[in-house]
Amino acid sequence: MTAPNVTTTRRFGPLILLNIATLLSATGNGIVIVALPWLVLEQTGRATDAAIVAGAATVPLLLASLFSGTVVDRFGRRPTSLVSDALSALSVAAIPVVAGTIGLSVPVLALLAALGATFDPAGISARESMLPAATRAAGWKLDRVNSLYEANYNVAYLVGPGIGGVLIALVGPESTLWVTAVCFVLSIVTIAFLRLEHAGRPDHATRPASMWTGTLEGLRFVWNDRLLRTLALVDMVIVALYLPIESVLFPKYFTDQGQPAQLGWVLMAMSIGGLVGALAYGALAPYLKRRNLMLIAVSGLGLSMLGMAFLPPLWVLLGLSVVIGLVYGPVGPIANWAMQTRSPEHMRGRVVGVMTSTAYAAGPLGFLLAGPLIDQVGVQTTFFVLAVPVLAVALACFTLPVLRELDADRQPPTVELGSRP
Repeated sequence: MTAPNVTTTRRFGPLILLNIATLLSATGNGIVIVALPWLVLEQTGRATDAAIVAGAATVPLLLASLFSGTVVDRFGRRPTSLVSDALSALSVAAIPVVAGTIGLSVPVLALLAALGATFDPAGISARESMLPAATRAAGWKLDRVNSLYEANYNVAYLVGPGIGGVLIALVGPESTLWVTAVCFVLSIVTIAFLRLEHAGRPDHATRPASMWTGTLEGLRFVWNDRLLRTLALVDMVIVALYLPIESVLFPKYFTDQGQPAQLGWVLMAMSIGGLVGALAYGALAPYLKRRNLMLIAVSGLGLSMLGMAFLPPLWVLLGLSVVIGLVYGPVGPIANWAMQTRSPEHMRGRVVGVMTSTAYAAGPLGFLLAGPLIDQVGVQTTFFVLAVPVLAVALACFTLPVLRELDADRQPPTVELGSRP
């Protein structure tokens, strides 16, 4: 007797809901990228003040993202996402409320920016930790899902800054931040409908014993894995050198020109390139080596930053912005693949949290360097100071044999654990 055929039912609902929630929350953050520095520069006109506020938003990201993975593994992925978005919505809404009552100053803005940044990483880690289960439910491959997920981020940062630039011109930066709060609320509504394996609170036996011990376990796991450790360290340097360009240099440059919309166009151009690059990765992943894509990404970023340092006409800046997004678009999906295939289910939140925290670890140093340097020597010289080290990092990556492990296909470690959906 032949065994009956078994048809596996594919469920695309969880994957769709995850991407919609990510799109909404990231769009809100994309608006903040434009609105917050513009609000500071409109009040004081000093790049140092914009750097202080940007740095204040980055410092808590390091600690919050470091512990966020333990929060996810301890309290569950879906509950963490819901609470994180709720707190983020309240913290963003507090800025226009304070502006309309007691008034804003640089210290107050720095405090509110730090408060808002504290809650975001937990939601990001929670949603990323649910991707493998959503992938299995849809019957897709990880490369394809990661490509779609990172492309979704680029759509958000394409739409967000554009909306932010237009709204600043129409209603001002304070009122613009209300739209961010609404985006977080809509993300909450979306995740409320999500039902997915391992999305609820984990069984007691698999939870971290405490926030501290869970975080240490995540740190040890990442540090002991050569590939994850290398990716984390490279990401630290790149973020530290690149983040001030979006958050301080370009806002200062376009504020001096009185062109908020052009700032939005440049950031949108990066997102367009990133969208195309991430989507292309999903189609080309079976035929291309991940290591080669990483080397192209870091080299292309350094060369494009160097070209931007000459402050060419707007159309050239837009072209270089597209190139940056295009070559760096596959990096997110590749990093996600590395985390997902090298971490067991019950530790995935911690691994994602630790890897995310490394992206912010050197960020404050970049802001502390860029802000005063702009005020002293100008935007162009600061651009060169940030661009040249990125090229040095690119050259170093060519000498790292561990990156060849990116092309060793493997399946995620499996550990049985139960949780309520």
